[in-house]
Amino acid sequence: MKIQKVFAVIFASALVGLTLGLVAADKKPSAAPLKKPTLKVDNSPVSEVKSPVVTSYADVLDGIRPAVVSVYSSKTVRERVPEFYRQLGVQGREQKQRGLGSGVIVSADGYIITNNHVVEGADELKVLLNDERELTAKLVGTDPKTDVAVIKIEAENLPAVTLADSGKLRVGDVVFAIGNPLGVGQTVTMGIVSATSRKVGILDEVQGYEDFIQTDAAINQGNSGGALIDARGRLVGINSAILSTSQGNIGIGFAIPINLASSIMHSLIETGTVSRGYLGVSTTQLTPDLAEEFKLPRDTKGVVVVDLNPADGPAAKAGLKRDDILTGINGRSISTIDDLRLLVAQITPGTKVTVNYLREGKAETKEVTLGKRADDAEASGELLPGVQVQPLSDDLRREYRVSDDVEGIIVTGIDSNSPYQGVLIQGAVIVTLNRMAVTDLASAREVLRPGRNLALVYVRGSYRYVTFVNR
Repeated sequence: MKIQKVFAVIFASALVGLTLGLVAADKKPSAAPLKKPTLKVDNSPVSEVKSPVVTSYADVLDGIRPAVVSVYSSKTVRERVPEFYRQLGVQGREQKQRGLGSGVIVSADGYIITNNHVVEGADELKVLLNDERELTAKLVGTDPKTDVAVIKIEAENLPAVTLADSGKLRVGDVVFAIGNPLGVGQTVTMGIVSATSRKVGILDEVQGYEDFIQTDAAINQGNSGGALIDARGRLVGINSAILSTSQGNIGIGFAIPINLASSIMHSLIETGTVSRGYLGVSTTQLTPDLAEEFKLPRDTKGVVVVDLNPADGPAAKAGLKRDDILTGINGRSISTIDDLRLLVAQITPGTKVTVNYLREGKAETKEVTLGKRADDAEASGELLPGVQVQPLSDDLRREYRVSDDVEGIIVTGIDSNSPYQGVLIQGAVIVTLNRMAVTDLASAREVLRPGRNLALVYVRGSYRYVTFVNR
């Protein structure tokens, strides 16, 4: 009923506008008749095309469906208790939560790409194959900033997808979404690419990198981590999210381009982390008004360098200057600040790239060797989401009354929305992590593992073990 009212308002507004326009037109003085436009008309039926009529995509999908799997996760969550009881060391009860998603086998030896939110915080991961085998999976690594995760099952000769170049997708291309929506079993839906390079704010909380493929192929809960396939049966994206007012499909779904997902996957497999390139510039958007000030056509696209940060960073070393207008990297055009951020972040630190730019209206290029972007968590001293730690110092020992014979890292802050509020408290000293001594953030991160962890903690003069899940 509500939907009908909305449509009624839209049509009524259109009719009012049309009526007013007619009234205004009647009042105009008569003039010479307008010249008729030349129209391009094709009266042939839409079915009269050069390519043969496609009656089924079954043959295309037969080869890809066995490579799309269901991913079942389970994790232990601890009930939150009031602050007073937490200060006394009282912990809430543990409960099991279960989740459902999908994944895509990308190699015959068992590597699977899925979404970070499908596996986040999981104690246990199970993968259900198309042939009904259920196997335990281990977590290889995750990247919350792109919502990509990689898991692995121990098996051989598995069916694996063929990857396409998602950069060549065009609006209107036919695509298929494959996954396990709502737990009903493997399902294929069909649609088109509705848009590319979408940024919708889904990953804003983690300062993420969004470059979504938008599609109207039906995506529902449980499809996350599943495959977006082109009409030739190749993987072009990893289904990630939907926009909806009802938690169901309304034809606005988003997938991570496989070019982005595969670059994250390789980094996670090779190093266990994601290293992102760093150019070392602060920029502002080139607007039509700014373009005029730089004596350029108003439709010029790019971003303007407003500062070189740091002064001895990659861009400065290569000779880029303030007021240079960056227009491309390695042949890929830059129109917005997000374009630049995304392009640079996908390139491995230490790589030489060709930067296209305008200086005083003249097109130029420079080779820049990218640096490594500092990890946000590392810069803030964050060991776990919302948990800041520091090595024990004399000042911290005095402030938190820590005995001189205690060694470790001390929790100096916990965000109010941190999932570890009920597990760790400010002033607690983490002495060992997974039975290994830790003395700084680097040593703690080295032994921190995905899933369940064990920590020996010193709090108010006594030691105790606590368990937590690395989310």
